[in-house]
Amino acid sequence: ATSTGIDNLSFAIEEMSRTIRTGSNYQTCPGGQQRCTIHNSFTFTDTYGESVTYARSNGSIKKDGNSVTDESLVDVTSLKFYITGANPGIADGLQPYITIVVAGTVSAGPGREDKPFTVQTGANMRAIDL
Repeated sequence: ATSTGIDNLSFAIEEMSRTIRTGSNYQTCPGGQQRCTIHNSFTFTDTYGESVTYARSNGSIKKDGNSVTDESLVDVTSLKFYITGANPGIADGLQPYITIVVAGTVSAGPGREDKPFTVQTGANMRAIDL
């Protein structure tokens, strides 16, 4: 059960980072800051020009309201997006970069204690925005 849960989580994080990496118009930091932390959700435009939001909801990661993690295997307790250089129109010399940190527990199966996890990955926007 733990292996299946970790595989599900791994697939979800890979899908998130790939979609974010090929996207644009990243959610900006409040007040024009160059670096910030956004808790629980992140919005951007995907490669097809559609607005996409990844969010933590009811213990799972959702993409536009649809689960990308299996709620019976993975319980997401924290989803954070660390944003750097995503404010358009500011000549900061920074390529937009997002660090994603996910924490929670993975089911170990009936009668067994769930296993805690914390994973991190990052994604640079592929389109040049310096």
